[in-house]
Amino acid sequence: MAIRLVAMDLDDTLLRDDWTISPRVVKAIRKAQEQGVKVTIATGRMPISTRPYAEQLGLDVPVITYHGAMIQQVLSGEILFRQVIPSTLAAEIIQDVSKRGFYAQVYLKDRVITSQLNEKSREYAQLASVEIEEADLSFLLSQEKEGVEKILLIGEEVELDQLAPLLRQNYGEKVHITKSKPRFLEMTDCSVNKGVALAALAENFGVAQRDVMAIGDSFNDLEMIKYAGVGVAMGNARREIKEQADFVTNTNEKDGVAEAIERYVLNLV
Repeated sequence: MAIRLVAMDLDDTLLRDDWTISPRVVKAIRKAQEQGVKVTIATGRMPISTRPYAEQLGLDVPVITYHGAMIQQVLSGEILFRQVIPSTLAAEIIQDVSKRGFYAQVYLKDRVITSQLNEKSREYAQLASVEIEEADLSFLLSQEKEGVEKILLIGEEVELDQLAPLLRQNYGEKVHITKSKPRFLEMTDCSVNKGVALAALAENFGVAQRDVMAIGDSFNDLEMIKYAGVGVAMGNARREIKEQADFVTNTNEKDGVAEAIERYVLNLV
């Protein structure tokens, strides 16, 4: 086994709690790149929120955004793959969750839109460093011919955990439902997830599954961690993710990504 492709989640994985990348992690990634290893990001974030980190790391490969619903050459902006939730289905889901009192926002390429700006939208805008638009989602979706990459619900974890089974019962054959953070319940088209996207990238690069490493911390990382030849869970990962991983590295605050790359790619451990 020789790792030739590394995919890293962003939040709570590559990024420290202050949303920066540690010098040790940057050094490890650059050393891997110097050895010819392909390094990419696989995140639930939108491309515009991913781009600054891709630029900082000098990534010259496509990145996986929206949990796999979009693969993009993030530096040039070229979209290599895009799979949306159809507008009619998105409108039905938005109406359903709104009636239940949940805050929702939709993602359309590099736009994020909600029906009413509030404290939740302001917190998210700060987290992702993006502007959130306020618009009538029903009207917007009635005018959108294709669909949206993602629907995000923000709320208390216990309430989202109660809602998720209902959504799976009603829409589980049409959308993929996952969590990236305890208070974020996210939906994409049923055909996409980070694992599917990573497999497509590996095939494109001619990299065998056994030579892929994936690093993540939450439920939306599970598919790529299980797909990869070496699946790595962060030290701060959910217990359910650690149980499925081949290796548990250190936390995002203690250079866990660097530790994994040093061990499995650079063979320094």
